[in-house]
Amino acid sequence: MSKIYEALRQAELDRAKNTAASQSAPAQNTGQAVLDETAPEPVFTREVRSLEPLGPSLREVTERTVGGALAEVAPPERPPFSSDTGVRSSERVVDPFSPELVENQQHVWQPKLDLLPALEERGSAVEQFRSLRSRMQEFRDLNQLKSILVSSGLPQEGKSFVAANLAISFARHKAARVLLIDGDMRRATLHKLLGAPQGPGLTDYLSGDASLGQVIQRPKSDGAGLPAGLASLAFIASGTEHDKAADLSGSKRFSELLASVSPYFDWIVVDSSPVNLVSDGVNLARSCDGVLLVARGGVTKYEVAQRAVAELKASKVLGVVLNAVKDPPLAGGYYGYDGYDSVEQ
Repeated sequence: MSKIYEALRQAELDRAKNTAASQSAPAQNTGQAVLDETAPEPVFTREVRSLEPLGPSLREVTERTVGGALAEVAPPERPPFSSDTGVRSSERVVDPFSPELVENQQHVWQPKLDLLPALEERGSAVEQFRSLRSRMQEFRDLNQLKSILVSSGLPQEGKSFVAANLAISFARHKAARVLLIDGDMRRATLHKLLGAPQGPGLTDYLSGDASLGQVIQRPKSDGAGLPAGLASLAFIASGTEHDKAADLSGSKRFSELLASVSPYFDWIVVDSSPVNLVSDGVNLARSCDGVLLVARGGVTKYEVAQRAVAELKASKVLGVVLNAVKDPPLAGGYYGYDGYDSVEQ
């Protein structure tokens, strides 16, 4: 029995050696695929080697095992983005105050001084806008705040008036660089207050018909010099009237616009359509840091203001500005004389 056992064991060893030799021998290249019907079916496995959470460095490596061979497959490269703004590098904007752009984007403005009290040196209206400016600066000390959308529940409540004068008040304070945007693409008003061209403007940019460098404009002196507050103010008008304002306001190009211009400005003020009537202002508000609602004294009903706040529930409402109040307090009235702070600080 021992001889039979030894013979069987030796035969098993010989077969194992022959199998190993045949597997290690190099296959001849005949130009045709050779299939081994006895081999097991290929096994596919998926393994994440490295997964970085942010940016173009995201790389997911897939290992595929086919008969013992490994193949690495990487996803296609993503479009280049600017590291400081997070938008496509092709949308990068040159400093709107740089000398090479001054001649191309400057226009002679004819502002309506009676509707822009923030341009005055003293008065109760000037002090009210200075007070509003101080509230915004105090808020920014504790929160992120650069872009402010100004809206109202219904038309004729003074949102464009407040937006323009707040922007000028910002620009008068330490010559801060301010961008004023007319986001009311249905009934534009700001270009009339400033006496500036209406286009090209926001609708032209959002629809892809103009670049940022073409829509940003600044005032040009007509020889008499610019009023204080306009020299450091830039303006994007509403642009060509468009029948798809709701679609344009919801475009991602608006958030890309704000990200592109943000490094060049201290404040960005956006006027918008009334939020109780159309969705334009609600869409634009999502891209801004905060929202100011305007109510008209003795006119705006509580239900209207309450609904406006509800419409902006997805945005940060900073507060309500009460406009056109009868018998407002005189500037410096507490001290017994008017306009005590005549020098802009």
